Amino acid sequence: MADDGGFKIDSGFLGVSQSLSGRAWRQRPADPALIRAHRQGLGLEEPVARALAARGVGADQGADFLTPTLRALFPDPSSFMDMDRAAEAIVDALLAKARVHVFADYDVDGASSAALLVRWFRAMGADLPLYVPDRLTEGYGPSARAFDTLKAAGADLVVTVDCGAAANEALAHAAAIDLKVVVIDHHLMRSEPPQALAVVNPNRPGCNSGQGNLAAAGVVFVLLAALNREARRRGLFADRPEPDLRQWLDLAALGAICDVTGLTGFNRALTSLGLKVMSDWRNPGLRALLAAAGAEQGAAKSHHAGFILGPRINAGGRI
Repeated sequence: MADDGGFKIDSGFLGVSQSLSGRAWRQRPADPALIRAHRQGLGLEEPVARALAARGVGADQGADFLTPTLRALFPDPSSFMDMDRAAEAIVDALLAKARVHVFADYDVDGASSAALLVRWFRAMGADLPLYVPDRLTEGYGPSARAFDTLKAAGADLVVTVDCGAAANEALAHAAAIDLKVVVIDHHLMRSEPPQALAVVNPNRPGCNSGQGNLAAAGVVFVLLAALNREARRRGLFADRPEPDLRQWLDLAALGAICDVTGLTGFNRALTSLGLKVMSDWRNPGLRALLAAAGAEQGAAKSHHAGFILGPRINAGGRI
């Protein structure tokens, strides 16, 4: 604050008092003690330490925020309500050679969630047909009509991804026609879950996973870890290699970025490491989209996911 003839004038931030639109520029408040802790504990310069403190990164969280790792931040899949039940139901269906279908939302998060699950099934030597509802004739999410179609196609089990948590009426219809359903979602939902074998959603009332900032792709990635664990428990890797989930981190990052989720904690690790995997451009679909956009390969950034790849995936559900 500077004094001008007895009046106080806000000098703003870095000597700039306001933006072109007239909005005041102010330095984001941060706890001086926390800034000091980051500087001393991590050897950071003041601006970086201040940025961490201003974002609410605690003194014991700085290292994981700057260099997030799955080893340090991966949650126990069992901390998600119904996760173990979902894994058991899916592995049961796999062993019984039941006809499993994945039902996905038509946006990037739904597409990347389905792609993760399809890749795991393929690694296990099984096919996983994909069903995406017609935006104009079926609307958003599961419906009685869609479940009738899947039942007629011979489906025994449907796994919904990025949808289903609030589709109570549609799921009740699925139960009425003897179609089993597992729901994997992240959207807010009613206190009463839909009728299903399992409803996995970190934003489900009563779920204590603490992972409410995950996109559906992140929840599916944790599901894959639960599936590996359940399959390992049943000895399914005696004659086949266990799927290495790290190769699919690019899809988890794509969902997290395009769904504009909070990149903190485990979700930050998924995204940071996923962009590194994406940078190799081994995924033929993502590589083709990059080429279609006229962009060059190189180190993948959030810009690639949010502004180059994501809009082209979304286009199919928007036109």
